[in-house]
Amino acid sequence: MKLKNYLPLLLIALCPPFAMCIWYTNFELGGSFARLFSLFATEGLPQTLVKIWKPVFFGTPAAWLIIGIFAAVQLLFIKILPGKTAYGPETINHHIPVYKANGLLAYLLTLGLFLGCSYGLGFFEASVVYNHFGGILGALNLFSLLFCLLLYVKGRLAPSGPDHGSSGNFIFDYFWGLELYPRIAGWDVKQFTNSRFGMMSWPVIVLSFAAKQHELHGISDSMLVSVLLQLAYVTIFFYYETGYFTTMDIQHDRAGFYLCWGCMVWIPSVYTSTAMYLVNYPNQLGWFWAALLLAVGGWCLYMKTNANRQRINVRAANGNYQIWGKPAKYIRAKYTTAQGQEKENILLTSGWWGIASHFHYLGEIVGSLCWSLPGLFRHFMPYFYVVYLTILLCHRAFRDDARCAAKYGPWWEAYRKQVKYKVIPGIF
Repeated sequence: MKLKNYLPLLLIALCPPFAMCIWYTNFELGGSFARLFSLFATEGLPQTLVKIWKPVFFGTPAAWLIIGIFAAVQLLFIKILPGKTAYGPETINHHIPVYKANGLLAYLLTLGLFLGCSYGLGFFEASVVYNHFGGILGALNLFSLLFCLLLYVKGRLAPSGPDHGSSGNFIFDYFWGLELYPRIAGWDVKQFTNSRFGMMSWPVIVLSFAAKQHELHGISDSMLVSVLLQLAYVTIFFYYETGYFTTMDIQHDRAGFYLCWGCMVWIPSVYTSTAMYLVNYPNQLGWFWAALLLAVGGWCLYMKTNANRQRINVRAANGNYQIWGKPAKYIRAKYTTAQGQEKENILLTSGWWGIASHFHYLGEIVGSLCWSLPGLFRHFMPYFYVVYLTILLCHRAFRDDARCAAKYGPWWEAYRKQVKYKVIPGIF
């Protein structure tokens, strides 16, 4: 059997304990993977994993309280905060997902509540998330694994809409999911898990890590640079949250372990790992390097965002749009739906999209590198996220290329002749 057939089981088995290892390495081993591997070698892999995970496997009462309050607030915000109605792309079964576009307001209120209740009202210390992070990850791991099982059962017994199906293999279905747009009690599952839990937890967590460094050592410019760039990234995400509903994650990936566990555990544990590491390494960069990293990182995030806006605006204007002072160049590509209907889409070949078909991925990678570099070079830990992100986005570029080739056929071949590179011009 090929490796790809074992991959879902392998990831289900390895990712949850690895998330706990990221936490333990930062909290107990000074952020050193070398010390972690030394533990594996001297005490044995199973014994070390038990040592790491057992004390927090079921979470802690404080951790469950933090998670419960956070999740309840986000579910409430989705329902009660004002926002326009937004629609996702129509599926092959003619289903059009509907969302309430109030992500930016929910994001600002979440940060305001966290900072106001900690610094303003004194209900809790701003470092509360850091102080209970092991228990939080243990609880999230357990909850998310069970939640994905619930999604599997729901997909088999009570799917929400027409876009669902089973491979007949439990492991594959648990990993990839059965439903494209599941809803529970009126809430869209992927909007909650991906956006309002995973992405919304990210800024709260890194702010808590910064507060902990301030308690222990005073705040360093390295932590400020890293956290500011991460906050800028998440702010942009929520400003354009409706655009996220048209991405591969939402349009093509079903709600299973890969997506839901990933957003509820992988994002909190891995995406925040640089700030987690910096808590105990208050490096001072100096104004020059701090300003340079902020400038380069900020420009990269702007480029990524501007690239996405170029494509959206050209399609919204049906091609009648200027990019960099010149009329947009594009290919009108035809494709046939599963029902045999012929439709048309615009493939942009100018602006950022004329440089490489996923040039904006380079902006995201370099931007994340800029918030990783404040960790300096004592350990690899600060760079784990950017290495993971590079692999993820390169793999996604190949996935998207294969999907578009199958969808557009000869028009994609024509597009590829004009835009030859996927991510880095002249290289990849």
